[in-house]
Amino acid sequence: MEIELVRYFLPEELLENFDVVLVQELGELATKKVILEIHMEEKKNLPVGYSTVDYESKGFSSFSRIQDFPVRGKAVYLVIRRRRWRHKETKEEITNDYSFIAEGSKLTKELSDFLKGTGRDPGRYDK
Repeated sequence: MEIELVRYFLPEELLENFDVVLVQELGELATKKVILEIHMEEKKNLPVGYSTVDYESKGFSSFSRIQDFPVRGKAVYLVIRRRRWRHKETKEEITNDYSFIAEGSKLTKELSDFLKGTGRDPGRYDK
């Protein structure tokens, strides 16, 4: 049930490419506040222009932790695992390219754009 509810708070582009696998409410020791952590794994979709005849999924890369909009006063972090795709013969690895992460930050693009519009410094949220 929690996983279904959290889908209402996430960007559509994210849900098109990733499955929500776990939702956790955790205590953050540094701030002594409760945070919401949403774990997501990339769906098994090859990048556009590549074929499953030539490429195979070889598990996931290490996770990325990205801050998103707060919900009910709780910080929200997306823990995202992307698939690794490998060419069956040459062993060349490829990944999908996504634009939902603001370049050079650990914030979603949507949150970064929002903070820029309010005059807040997004760098202070990048911790």
